[in-house]
Amino acid sequence: MEPIPFARPDITDREIAAVARVMRSGWLTTGPEALAFEKEFGEYVHARHALAVNSATAGLHLSLEAMGIGEGDLVFTSPFTFAATAEVARYLGAEVRFADIDPATGCLAPEALDRAVATATGGTPAAVIPVHYGGAVCDMESINGVARRHKLRVVEDAAHAFPAETERGFAGTLAEAGVFSFYATKPLTTGEGGMVCTDDDDLAKRIHLMRLHGIDREAWDRYRSPGASWYYEVTEAGFKYNLSDMLAAVGRVQLERAGEILRERRRLAKRYEGALRACPFLELPPGASEHAWHLYPVLVRPAVLGSDRDTVVERLKEAGIGTSVHYVPLHVMPYYARRYSHSPGDFPVAFDRYTRTFSLPLYSGLSDADQDRVIEALTELPRLVQ
Repeated sequence: MEPIPFARPDITDREIAAVARVMRSGWLTTGPEALAFEKEFGEYVHARHALAVNSATAGLHLSLEAMGIGEGDLVFTSPFTFAATAEVARYLGAEVRFADIDPATGCLAPEALDRAVATATGGTPAAVIPVHYGGAVCDMESINGVARRHKLRVVEDAAHAFPAETERGFAGTLAEAGVFSFYATKPLTTGEGGMVCTDDDDLAKRIHLMRLHGIDREAWDRYRSPGASWYYEVTEAGFKYNLSDMLAAVGRVQLERAGEILRERRRLAKRYEGALRACPFLELPPGASEHAWHLYPVLVRPAVLGSDRDTVVERLKEAGIGTSVHYVPLHVMPYYARRYSHSPGDFPVAFDRYTRTFSLPLYSGLSDADQDRVIEALTELPRLVQ
């Protein structure tokens, strides 16, 4: 049997046709497709401003830069995330401080954040980046409350969270700024890419300027607008973070299909939950009506199974089933462990989750037959790991 990959992008002939149309147009870089994608995405999540960028990393960096974060500042975040969430603070000369996670959701725990800010040394607490883990949404009401008490700016890392919608709005629109990822494994993909959303006019203006070299005019305006002058000015030392029209064209089609993709991911997550809840050696993610189901992470109970997570992952690989581990906590990564003298036990919830968790195949093209193979292998784990 063919191996089942951990992830696979859901690309149809519509996305392929959209890219072909842009290629035939003669304009490949940022232009009318990117502008249309921004408008449509902003309307979808009800954000005043949506600014397309070439990665979520770029969006996080631009957001902090627009907020004036720099040397002497402390930026707080979860250790249970990808490298990008923390490294953007270091780009700006700020220092990183971690706060532990909620054991049920894997998201940043508001009470842990409050303690971390209250006891922080070595700089001025300035910002927090809560991470919506796996498609679950952080308790943003509580996190925003902590931020207000400590005068922190807030940037949501919503890389996993599109299109999760809560009673208060979409994840990524619940704070001053939110950043989405359109990486190849995400529910909405452009291959590489991202979006920054904000209702703050000043933040949007700064991000718009800095995402393309600090140039005061769009290349599209200079080269394609009737009667436009070639002249432009560099008003700041900006970055090269723009999204091309080819990728934006894919994003526009994916956005139109976002509802159907989400419904399929939720259906698959429900099938996992129904089939695996009888397995006492696995902990399943808590379901929630707003969950985006970017990931379906499960945790091994080694004392019940009689084996550890690494053995489970290896046995599933031998059975032709792809998995991944989300995440190795940043506080045990050599750079952060060395810079801040961290040890694994500094954030015990995050480290415990890391040692026991792995993510199952979950994508809108996953067939029921392939998912049944995954489920069968999981239910057979007590035999496979012997």
